[in-house]
Amino acid sequence: MQYAQIILPLNLKGTFTYKVPEELASKIQNGMRVLVPFGGKKIYTGIVFELHDIAPENFVAKEVISILDEYPIVPEQQISFWNWLSNYYLCNLGEIYRFAFPSSLKLESETYLKLKPNAVIEFENLDVNEMYLIQALEVRQLINLTDIEAFIPKKEIIKTINSLIDLQYIEIDEKIAEKYKAKEVAYVKVKDEVLKNQNLTEILLQLSRAKKQKELFLNIIEKQTEHPDLHIKKSELFEDGYFGSSHFKALADKNLVEEYYLQKDRIESYEGEIEEIEELSEAQKEAKAEIDEAFEEKKNVLIHGVTSSGKTHLYLEKIEECVNEGKNVLFLLPEISLTKQITQRLEKKYGRQLGFYHQKLTDFEKVEVWRRIKNNDVKILIATRNALFLPYQNLGLIIVDEEHDSAYKPREVSPFFNAKDAALVLAGFYDARVILGSATPSVESYYLAKKEKLHYIFLKERFGNVKLPEFELINFKEAQDSKKVSGNFSLQLIDEIKKTLDEKNQAIILHNRRGYASVIECETCGYVNYCSNCDVVLTYHKAANEMKCHYCGQRASKPRTCPKCHSENLNERGVGVEQIHEEVSKIFPESEVDRMDVDSMRKKFAYEKLYEKIEDRETDIVVGTQMISKGLDFDHIELVAIPKADSMLYVQDFRAEERAYQLITQVSGRAGRVSGNGKVLIQTYNPDHSVFQLIKMNNVFKIYKYFLTERQKFHYPPFTKLIMIELKHIKDDKVNRASQFLGSILRKYLPEDCILGPERAQIARLNNLYQFQILLKLPRGKNYEKFKNMVLLSLKEFDEITAYQSIKKDVFVDF
Repeated sequence: MQYAQIILPLNLKGTFTYKVPEELASKIQNGMRVLVPFGGKKIYTGIVFELHDIAPENFVAKEVISILDEYPIVPEQQISFWNWLSNYYLCNLGEIYRFAFPSSLKLESETYLKLKPNAVIEFENLDVNEMYLIQALEVRQLINLTDIEAFIPKKEIIKTINSLIDLQYIEIDEKIAEKYKAKEVAYVKVKDEVLKNQNLTEILLQLSRAKKQKELFLNIIEKQTEHPDLHIKKSELFEDGYFGSSHFKALADKNLVEEYYLQKDRIESYEGEIEEIEELSEAQKEAKAEIDEAFEEKKNVLIHGVTSSGKTHLYLEKIEECVNEGKNVLFLLPEISLTKQITQRLEKKYGRQLGFYHQKLTDFEKVEVWRRIKNNDVKILIATRNALFLPYQNLGLIIVDEEHDSAYKPREVSPFFNAKDAALVLAGFYDARVILGSATPSVESYYLAKKEKLHYIFLKERFGNVKLPEFELINFKEAQDSKKVSGNFSLQLIDEIKKTLDEKNQAIILHNRRGYASVIECETCGYVNYCSNCDVVLTYHKAANEMKCHYCGQRASKPRTCPKCHSENLNERGVGVEQIHEEVSKIFPESEVDRMDVDSMRKKFAYEKLYEKIEDRETDIVVGTQMISKGLDFDHIELVAIPKADSMLYVQDFRAEERAYQLITQVSGRAGRVSGNGKVLIQTYNPDHSVFQLIKMNNVFKIYKYFLTERQKFHYPPFTKLIMIELKHIKDDKVNRASQFLGSILRKYLPEDCILGPERAQIARLNNLYQFQILLKLPRGKNYEKFKNMVLLSLKEFDEITAYQSIKKDVFVDF
């Protein structure tokens, strides 16, 4: 008898054992989707993880219902990758499956209702809601819970269903629903028999009194004759409004034309002109030779290239080589919306061979990309981190651009993994190579390169030998003391912006704080507005005239008076990007000033429109958050100003200095990319700070030496490995006790100096859940696995306590 270990899309540990029926035994393979029962009447789509002949000892295995695929949908390499990810990041295979697959590929039983056979219904005893539901079932036979909301109030649904079940009028039916529906497009043609057998002159005479029908008929014949292999879209006939659907229907009723449907991808392929890649510079040729040599030695590469050094050009060369060898390329980007220029270059080169995969696609669009990848129709995929789980057939190269970006390791969605590190492992399963690229690599990647775990390539010059921007520090304290300030700007900074505008160039102003003011405070009693769900102060957004929580999304109108003492003396504290934008607009009233942040870019195509404005020089100054540090490559941006640089450093995070350096360096790279006359002004109260001084010196090796020295001194990565365990619960005292208990278990197995906490999280309550954290500092190397197993043992012991099973627990490996 054959058995299968099945992965289910549930956040449960391990795999589940099912018996394989004899009629399916010859067809079933690892990586196939199968339908299996689980818990009562529920049916799920599982993935076959492993096949074996060992019967379970403590229970009778249920049978696999059916196989959904002719061939495995998850390749062997992906199964191995999922297993590694689960073991390394201490997450469940079900979490990975749920994250990796578009939901439309996961068939799942839904709760449907139907009338009981032979039920004799006494309508006079039913209330209005019960009657509506019975009448709907008489018409439609089956209705799911979602559909019922259309005619019964949500609060009354469960009560109504229970009542009718008690009366023996209806019953629950579990029906499998295939979620994915292919997109079908309507096309038209003249009927074959009309073209073959009938005299067109007679037909035209019949249509002589119907002028538009005659014109439409001739239009279709003309298109069909000129391009016999081309399908004529029905919608195109009516685009200009001259013909209507009634004209087509009249022709169809006369058996002259017909309508037919074809499946079509929701994502349109590139149809433009294909371009060749320009030749490499000498420095780039040397770098490419180094990459080739590293790949020959089966080593992955870290390209550390200053901004505008031509890293993208090197990527394009390696992509072309890989495609010519018949292999696939995965090009990972932190944010797909900020990649217009690289996308355009690749589209022009590779056309239909290029694909996209990211969170902004609809679920059906994701399924279509999935199937194109499975069929090997996409040679190059531009994507975000979730594309690591697609069913690649012949992966040869993974490029991780802006490898330092925190978007590769978000903490909001499980499983919690670092896409950069995961890409290196995935490449190993496919025997592919990886290029990590950044102007400001993470300290961890730089350390690995120096340890020769990655081949390190440094591009120290901009493409075309264009000079790097000049850095200047402005002492804001001195400017204030000498009264040479205007609001949040020193007069020196204002003069530099004015000079840039007078020379018909553009400027960028960076301030990485959303909203208008961090807090609105009552001057009389000190009251501030807190979020009712989180322990954070609401941020004031002047554009929307409301207070917002940036964690849970709660909104409230701006108070006119203090809710506590009713004073009207309310003041705005803290400076957000909206306030900087307003201030700049007042200082330079004749200039076009635009804002780029999450709030201003919410509308569809907002980023593209602003991008075109900058490119066409219709805007003079762009004020924005960190969004402006990515993807902007324009000829006339000559100045970057950072009016409140200190706010980047004073954050409770051991990576704060590194991230400040990365953000300042990245945004500085937008200046002087063509002229070489770029300038960066850093306005600060503390110009002697080590990070600012090192940035001014522009010596990358010194700054990385400084970071590594600081990390080693305080035992932080890359010299240790961090695991953060976060416990959450709606009751403060319960999660406090649970965290103390888990801490005591960990101390049984781990040395005391490895454990920090438990402590309240920096934000003690988020979304009405109180949070406690335990930070584990574990040694690198062989001892790491031993200690990590002790952590697993501790978590298992904690999970066995019934009283704490309601505690939500998140584990962040490599925190």
